[in-house]
Amino acid sequence: MHIVRRISKSKCIWALTGMVLVCSLIGAVICHQHLVQRTGASAPVGVYCDNGIGAAKAHARMVLAPAHTAPAISSATDTAWTPKINTRTPPGPAPGRNGVGSGRRILDGADDSHMQDTKPWHRVYVDGFWMDKTEVTNEQFARFVKATGYITVAETKPRLEDYPQAIPENLVAGSVVFSPPDHPVELDNHFQWWSYVPAANWRHPEGPGSDIKKRMNHPVVHVAYIDAIAYCKWAGRRLPTEAEFEFASRGGLDRKRYDWGDDFMPDGKHMANTFQGHFPDTNTGEDGYTATAPVKSFPANGYALFDMAGNVWEWTSDWYRADYYQTLAATGNVAINPTGPSDSFDPSEPGVAKRVIRGGSFLCTDQYCSRYIAGGRGKGEPDTGTNHLVFRCVLTENR
Repeated sequence: MHIVRRISKSKCIWALTGMVLVCSLIGAVICHQHLVQRTGASAPVGVYCDNGIGAAKAHARMVLAPAHTAPAISSATDTAWTPKINTRTPPGPAPGRNGVGSGRRILDGADDSHMQDTKPWHRVYVDGFWMDKTEVTNEQFARFVKATGYITVAETKPRLEDYPQAIPENLVAGSVVFSPPDHPVELDNHFQWWSYVPAANWRHPEGPGSDIKKRMNHPVVHVAYIDAIAYCKWAGRRLPTEAEFEFASRGGLDRKRYDWGDDFMPDGKHMANTFQGHFPDTNTGEDGYTATAPVKSFPANGYALFDMAGNVWEWTSDWYRADYYQTLAATGNVAINPTGPSDSFDPSEPGVAKRVIRGGSFLCTDQYCSRYIAGGRGKGEPDTGTNHLVFRCVLTENR
């Protein structure tokens, strides 16, 4: 099992003959995004699947957040050493869960030049734990709601005191939904594919007129962080830490690009539910799905865990900081059972606290965001769910 690999973003130089580029990072990023759209090149620097989600919600309430530029994050020198994996016997089986043994001196991070927040490599140790084999499904979440009467954030009308700049009539219950355009678009305006949809929630994933009657074995979506915490408490479990998630997702493999190895499609076989076609307007569904897939639709990893990459993003318990891996690496020590930083800082949206999400989703593609790779990190506001975000639970003897 491995743990979160940090990835430093390489600096890119855009040169267009006869043209003078705007000398700002934002201008460079937009230019590169245009290049990605036209040539199918790798994802632009700084792109996350969460880009535009919070803004789409705010836009619906007429509370637009200003754009921010993320500063460059330097990478530290990797330390040479040999990782040790699964040095102890897993905790043993439990209903619906698989035991994940402890691991020592595990490298955390990922080798991708476009992901600054996933570098440098650093060493982590986690104790053994049990993890749910799949993401929490609609069927499981429905049992929780029936037993407790719980109402999710997406089903609750926002309060004016929480959004004082909003137009009162725009404060309606709902959630953020991927709403692709019907034609190719440039990748510099996320409002072209993210929309705040009134009445969208876990029961109605695409909004009014949609339901989950034939999707009970799909992962539940439109679940905010606090909704996930409520479910975990009811189930007597908790969310995994970011380190535990990566440790488990790697399934015992050592520093591979993907949870299943270095080849994205070994022998031409799709290993995860991701985006094929032309992002964001055309998902060809070559892997069999254009949105969420039923759990266990793709092969399990080395620890018999399903959908640790692709399908839907998953909440972890850690606060998000872009510089967190630098902080861990700078100590020179093995991080023992790390639980994340004490606060959150996202340089692209200063002042907006976020939690780490992991695994990528059915929207991930190397045209825009390829964070389904092992070690890829995402981030999300705790009060915001989407139709590509869920969670799974873990259980330990002492936590």
